[in-house]
Amino acid sequence: MQPTNKYSIISGLIFSMLIASVIGCSSNAEEKEKTEKAEKAAAAPAATETFPLEKEDLSTAFHTPGELISFRNVDLYARETSFVKKIYADVGSEVKEGQLLVSMEAPELNSRLAGAESRVKAQEAAYIASKANYSRLVETSKTPGTISQNDLDQALARMDADYAQLQSAKASQKEIGASKNYLEIRAPFGGIITAKNVSPGAYVGPAGKGSEFPIFTLQEQRKMRLVVSIPEAYVGYVTNQTEISFSVKAYPNQKFKAKVKRLAGALDSRLRSERIEMDVFNDDKKLFPGMVAEVEIPLSSDVPSFVIPKTALVNSMERVFVVKVVDNKALWVDVKKGREMDSTIEIFSGDLKIKDQLVKKASEEVRNGSVLHTKLASL
Repeated sequence: MQPTNKYSIISGLIFSMLIASVIGCSSNAEEKEKTEKAEKAAAAPAATETFPLEKEDLSTAFHTPGELISFRNVDLYARETSFVKKIYADVGSEVKEGQLLVSMEAPELNSRLAGAESRVKAQEAAYIASKANYSRLVETSKTPGTISQNDLDQALARMDADYAQLQSAKASQKEIGASKNYLEIRAPFGGIITAKNVSPGAYVGPAGKGSEFPIFTLQEQRKMRLVVSIPEAYVGYVTNQTEISFSVKAYPNQKFKAKVKRLAGALDSRLRSERIEMDVFNDDKKLFPGMVAEVEIPLSSDVPSFVIPKTALVNSMERVFVVKVVDNKALWVDVKKGREMDSTIEIFSGDLKIKDQLVKKASEEVRNGSVLHTKLASL
């Protein structure tokens, strides 16, 4: 029994070794096959993702800072050299149109007015005398040979000269009388006094001490202007019916609305932008002149346009283009950029049409005319 068992054990060991060898060879063959497949896959060119070109109604918004200014703003100066007599308003006062703001006094103006009145009376008397003299000469000349024509002409000229001087004296008197009206300054429109630079007794006038600054600054704040500059690329999307929204730092969680009212109709030669203005009604007076607003202007068009992912646009130093696939070859097509959103952009080109296949992730590495192995990508 012992020899039999010995030979059985040896046979079993040999059989096991043969089985292991067969299994090892089979495993090596599978690994080799997998490696060959991987090498073939690596050697094959990677598929380039493409998408069909479509037109869409793109609605975007342009964000830009704007400035709030008062609808009407005026600095009030003294018209005549004078002294401030009494002030009826102060900073923050809300005044109505025609309301008296300050009264002034100018003693020398009264003297000038009295002198003008005296000159009027003197010229009036001279005119009456010359007119009476001319009338008498006319009556006398009706008797032939009594008064020469030369005397009549001189009397008439004298009367006309006195009349002209009388009218000049009256005009001077009227001018000085009107100047007295400038000793009172009234509000030209309703608004708020935002600056006061003088006190009673101050010397004011069109020139001299006290005239470096205005007596008052008056601003209308119930109605304000929102001023914004629009870049040239966006001027075609804004009309006088465009409604915008804006916010200010003082009220970050509140949105204000306004409608475009005035467009400059020309571009600033330095900034290449168009100035537009919106009327803002500020009845609660929460908004102040000088505030900087963050303005959101909708940019919408009635005509659909080509819209592509931003990754499909190549913006190089020399050109802006997309890569179009024609007969499995790359073709660079120059385009112009339009509006942008988060991940898409509007393009314009006369060489593109709907359903054209464009490379989704384009770059200058995709050479013009190169052969492409493509597959349709999901947008």
